[in-house]
Amino acid sequence: MNQRKKILIVDDASFMRQVVSHMLGELYDTVCAASGEEALAMYDAEKPDLILTDLIMPGMSGLELRQKLEETHAELAPLIFMSADENEENEIAGLESGAMDFIRKPFKKPVLLRRVGNIIGQEDKIRNLRRVAQTDPMTGLLNKARVHEALKGVCAVHAGTLMMVDLDSFKPVNDIYGHAMGDRVLIRFADILRSVVRSSDIIGRVGGDEFIVFCQDIRDENVIKEKAALINRLVVEAAIEFMGESMSIPIGVSVGAVSVPDEGTDFEVLSEKADQALYQVKKNGKHDCAFFHGESRENVGQTVRKTPPAATLKSIRSVLDERGRDKGSYELGYEAFRSIYRFLSRSIENYHRPVELFLFTLPATTHPSDIDKFGEILRTSLRRSDIYTRNGRHQYLAILPEIQEENLNVILTRILNKWNAACGIPAPEIEWESESMNI
Repeated sequence: MNQRKKILIVDDASFMRQVVSHMLGELYDTVCAASGEEALAMYDAEKPDLILTDLIMPGMSGLELRQKLEETHAELAPLIFMSADENEENEIAGLESGAMDFIRKPFKKPVLLRRVGNIIGQEDKIRNLRRVAQTDPMTGLLNKARVHEALKGVCAVHAGTLMMVDLDSFKPVNDIYGHAMGDRVLIRFADILRSVVRSSDIIGRVGGDEFIVFCQDIRDENVIKEKAALINRLVVEAAIEFMGESMSIPIGVSVGAVSVPDEGTDFEVLSEKADQALYQVKKNGKHDCAFFHGESRENVGQTVRKTPPAATLKSIRSVLDERGRDKGSYELGYEAFRSIYRFLSRSIENYHRPVELFLFTLPATTHPSDIDKFGEILRTSLRRSDIYTRNGRHQYLAILPEIQEENLNVILTRILNKWNAACGIPAPEIEWESESMNI
């Protein structure tokens, strides 16, 4: 059932207010004001869908009422002037001020209902067209142009946190399960964002798997990081619901955040800074949240990205090199693991070096902390030249290059012994399978 529209009736004559309210009452909700000043005070609280006001009133006239409302509101309800004055110049002045219609007193009920109905219907069509033009058709969130426009104004005057949000590993959803499944995931993800933030916050979709969020008046980093962690958990739950427990795509969310106005009030600069924070999350393995922290407040309002000097091979290696090397094997995100797998597959064709691919599967009932514990066992049991990654909720993949067959049992025995020692007896039983990538 459609909600009844509300009409604000403004007239200094009590009898006229009663008559008009009675005529409209069958189809619309009505509220009345005895003066332009009273209507001005009521407008924000009542939020009428249409204003029906006398043109000539003592004190503030209908023309002045419309002008005052226009000065303080970016979007104004449509307005119809009514008057017993026969002066055509007043009618012209009313229409030129932006009124949608002009009706002369006394009027008949069918005429009033028809003219009010025409304006309401026209406004609904305009509002729907505006909504379609401003929203992403799939998710119903603000589209890129509209959300950027909104945030330019909001960031200039409101404190809060601006977040760049990327849906990680979304492409494999389309590649493996099809675009229909990808659409379902995007729609659910939009619903998750709405559920985690407030209705007063701003959310938009700015790319295929890229979103932007502004949480007004929230600058506590712990609160934002808790929201990011909740989003990650809900996204994984939705993916398992849609694609089943065997779903192995490492789907999740990376969030780059920046505090407003601590890091500035210019949206373009703030978005650059949030992008930098997002890049750090991506670089460190995804599925997390990071805040931008500028080194100097003097840089606020300036362009963040600078053109770097020409790189040398030495400087490039300093960036590429692994920081803080330890004695364990190398854990990678799924996408990086897949890239190395493909590279090794090509290398094997030319150099015929032995490379073994392992899949370890823990029981579906294994506690999440024990699943994480098994990953740590792989890190300390495999060689520094080996790599591994999480594959879904309770699986791990590992690549062991240059491995001799006689050493495989040694490594497997080491993993199982550590697992039994860590979990006690009986430890959750591990299933494993291996296959030579040389085949």
